[in-house]
Amino acid sequence: MQENALKVAFTGLDELSPRDLYAMLKLRVDVFVVEQKCPYPELDGKDADALHLRLLAGNELVGSARIRRPSRSDPAARIGRVVVSPDHRGKKLGERLMVEAIAQCERLYAESPIKLSAQSQLQRFYESFGFVPVSEEYLEDGIAHVDMQRPAAVTTE
Repeated sequence: MQENALKVAFTGLDELSPRDLYAMLKLRVDVFVVEQKCPYPELDGKDADALHLRLLAGNELVGSARIRRPSRSDPAARIGRVVVSPDHRGKKLGERLMVEAIAQCERLYAESPIKLSAQSQLQRFYESFGFVPVSEEYLEDGIAHVDMQRPAAVTTE
């Protein structure tokens, strides 16, 4: 698979076909619940209002991420559910997902910082994209995490 053969798709939940939705949810459950042995509510009620980034090789889903818009209670955009298919790891697809997700957040929400909840083992990965820790390490569903934030692309000062 060559990098230029990849297609990036941003869609709302309602624009996903049933097969595309199934593939995205299956990938997330396969990795976050089964592979990581972490039974947690993957269907958390936050997908309906999110923008879904899908990385495709032909018709095959090789990675995805979720972008949530800023809200009154949280003025930051949020990137989450960043996942790469086990069959396609080692190809820098996580980097591609993050570059695309950050660019989309900056395009849509330029005045908002970007937050994410990182598995602690991936802290350096996210730091390479300008994220800095903003919390102490904590356990979420039995896995060590740290909250991270990247400054807004545009400041309004």
